[in-house]
Amino acid sequence: MESNNEFKPYIAADKSLPEMTVFSVVLGAILAIVFGGANAYLGLRVGMTVSASIPAAVISMGIIRMILNRDSILENNMVQTIGSAGESVAAGAIFTLPALFMWADEGAAVTPSIITIAIIAFIAGSLGVFFMIPLRSALIVKEHGILPYPEGTACAEV
Repeated sequence: MESNNEFKPYIAADKSLPEMTVFSVVLGAILAIVFGGANAYLGLRVGMTVSASIPAAVISMGIIRMILNRDSILENNMVQTIGSAGESVAAGAIFTLPALFMWADEGAAVTPSIITIAIIAFIAGSLGVFFMIPLRSALIVKEHGILPYPEGTACAEV
């Protein structure tokens, strides 16, 4: 793979475009809930999950561009990121939390409540975000053009 160490953002830093609007956060949260629920059901039923990044990107573009007549790639990116994060947290929960229920059945632990599950999911999701913040420079800016990121590239192509 050829090396391209020059990072060139799609939107210039001097442009001021709306990104984190109320609409993008609400739409992203709705998609995160829908795709998170679907992913949790699928993962618990079949044992595998699917990515929600591309469907979230397509739905976001359809709603923001076609219905609202706005052309904001940054708002679309925000909705896609929030929707994808929701399904990722659901996938993390469905592959780890059943162990707590199995331990409770064996008498080794107490059955977790909904509050306990929500706290665990919130802490795990926050840790994922906090660990990704320092890695952004190393993985996205410095490795731009070297690492392929097929899912992110597919979302951008859509």
